[in-house]
Amino acid sequence: MKRMISRVSGRSIRVALAVAAVSLLLAGSAKAQSTLFNIPSTDTVAPSKVYVEFDFLPQAPRADDGAITIFNPRAVVGLPHNVEVGVNFPIYHYGDPGSSNFGYIQPNIKWKFFNNDAVGAAASAGVVVNTPLNSREGQGTWSYIYGNVSKKIPAAKGARVTAGGYGVVADQDSGDATFVGTKGGVLLGYEQPLGGPVSFVADWFSGKNSIGYFTPGVSIVLPHSGLLNIGYSIGNDNWKDRDEIKNSYVFVYYGIVF
Repeated sequence: MKRMISRVSGRSIRVALAVAAVSLLLAGSAKAQSTLFNIPSTDTVAPSKVYVEFDFLPQAPRADDGAITIFNPRAVVGLPHNVEVGVNFPIYHYGDPGSSNFGYIQPNIKWKFFNNDAVGAAASAGVVVNTPLNSREGQGTWSYIYGNVSKKIPAAKGARVTAGGYGVVADQDSGDATFVGTKGGVLLGYEQPLGGPVSFVADWFSGKNSIGYFTPGVSIVLPHSGLLNIGYSIGNDNWKDRDEIKNSYVFVYYGIVF
């Protein structure tokens, strides 16, 4: 499951998850991710396997008052019965003259409750939790719950379509659970092999909130169960007054299965 991104704008903090599940994983082979870029896939890490990943996301174009750079290490463990559990530790470095850092812990769990290889279909559900580790004033714990289905398309040379929905759970009455924007929506993903180890990948979380991004890119299977993804995440709110928002990031990650 994948990335949750917090945004800092001026002196305010926009707490976020920018992945619809909190880890990019591999299920047995380097081609089977448990996210695409941000949205969760229907894959899970194989039992007794561990997936380790590091994400690097520099803001591009950078904000006028200092760019945000996200560093996100994560690990996921595969359990029996198509279950995986993981945790992310994203750090958001806000490069203003004061150079602020904001850290989070993001535990998550996913269960693939249906799988039929004969027809190329699968379904899963999971939850991702986001809790600040520092600068807790104005921030609180919040979560999102999701469900999705996937279908392979043999006529499209092994392409796969993923679709589902998500909902956010946040106690806004507590005064410290900061979640701004749409509290639910759809998630969509598409994977298309291009030849050899390279595939085109694109995914989208709907909603103008901190997980609402469209990310196209490429995925490259590497030797020794490695995976390299390179893409560009564009916030759904970017289309309104882009010069002010600049809510987009280059997205690079490397992962490996042990």
